[in-house]
Amino acid sequence: MTNDLSSTVDRPQVTVVGLGPAGPDLCTTATLTAIADHPHRLVRTIRHPAVAVLGDHVVALDHHYESADSFAEVYAGVVDEVVMAAEAHARVLYAVPGSPMVAERTVELLLADDRVEVSVVPALSFVDLAWVRLGVDPLTDGVRIVDAHRFSVEASGERGPLLVAQVDTPTVLADVVVSVEDPPSEPVTVLQGLGTDDERISRVPWNDLPAVIDPDHLTSLFVPRLAAPIAVEMQRFVELVAMLRYECPWDAEQTHTTLRSHLLEEAHELLEALDGYDEATGQGSKALEEELGDLLFQVVFHARIAADDGRFDLADVARGIHDKLRHRHPHVFLPTPEGDRGPHLEQVSGSDDVLANWDRIKQAEKGRESVLDGIPPTLPALAAAQKVLRRAAGIEIEPDPPAGPPAGLMEFLTDDQALGDLLLAITGAARAAGLDAEEALRGAVGRFSATVRTAEQNRLSGEDVHR
Repeated sequence: MTNDLSSTVDRPQVTVVGLGPAGPDLCTTATLTAIADHPHRLVRTIRHPAVAVLGDHVVALDHHYESADSFAEVYAGVVDEVVMAAEAHARVLYAVPGSPMVAERTVELLLADDRVEVSVVPALSFVDLAWVRLGVDPLTDGVRIVDAHRFSVEASGERGPLLVAQVDTPTVLADVVVSVEDPPSEPVTVLQGLGTDDERISRVPWNDLPAVIDPDHLTSLFVPRLAAPIAVEMQRFVELVAMLRYECPWDAEQTHTTLRSHLLEEAHELLEALDGYDEATGQGSKALEEELGDLLFQVVFHARIAADDGRFDLADVARGIHDKLRHRHPHVFLPTPEGDRGPHLEQVSGSDDVLANWDRIKQAEKGRESVLDGIPPTLPALAAAQKVLRRAAGIEIEPDPPAGPPAGLMEFLTDDQALGDLLLAITGAARAAGLDAEEALRGAVGRFSATVRTAEQNRLSGEDVHR
């Protein structure tokens, strides 16, 4: 397998091998041959019982796990180091645990990287041992393999059987357990260290898993069946809304237009619940849960109306927002097969970069000429000002400071309360002077927006703008 059928040998070459699921005895002959054929070798991690087959002169890449803040950074760092080694030596071998094509993100990234030509040598995976230990034929029994790190998404709606891979930390295990509202009645099989001297296979009741199991990178779960699909509550709700639409006279006569006031009311009630919610203690959780449900009803109701009209349904809504969020977070997700962005995860230094990326991608998607396009003109002036300033900052345009700013203003703005007091004082001063604070701010936003648009046009025409 290579990353580009039209690739040439002019590019540096990376041969990817898998070390198998356990000791050297489970390494394939093809893997051992490839190792012997490559003097320059790298391995993603030395935490593997078969790593000795690589010899003494192997570069371990474990340091990326210690220096990076996220797995995305780890994967990107590993790939860059492998590519740099290939560029230095023309051809290198890169070894990973198990099979290169099973749950190996770095291999996915390498295959999408146009700086190198990649060939993959097949190898045994932990799942091959799992089927033997479980006595299960995955095709006959219809077993689905899911990633424990994405269990709540990947197992949604599934009844089983499931092989849950990469249950590598107590936190991940706990998240898997709590994501199932109605636990399976029969014990699940825990597979640890398959093929090693420390292999352990045990059957544990679902709710006892966090207390009994000490998971590591070689831990998996086999769930014969779930008592109920994880997504059952959402499906029940969708079916209920459909029934109301058909059976209740009031629901049946509603339209997108008649629901406008209800949507606005529910949004305001949710904001009120958020104001009453205590992040530290969780006080107000019940009210927040209820108001989120009311707002969700509005979303599902609108989708039901559209489905009845043959326009779209809730699945289209969910798919659309899923794809949009994935596309607008290039610093999180791997490249798509359609190649709509580069082969590497984009690097961001903080939330400001994320927002700037969001605005840039949205502008391209919508075919907008300015970063300010799409801001609703009916927004209150303060909300409009915040949006305009944020988008302008994303293209490095800031407003000129007002003439004669109050002394020590920035020192005064220590928290939200201080800011609120200042805004209230300014509004009071405007009222005393017979001025409309809302209209004054709206006018300032309009003037700054015109400056931003002019700067954008000048940049497009190649002019150097100095503000």
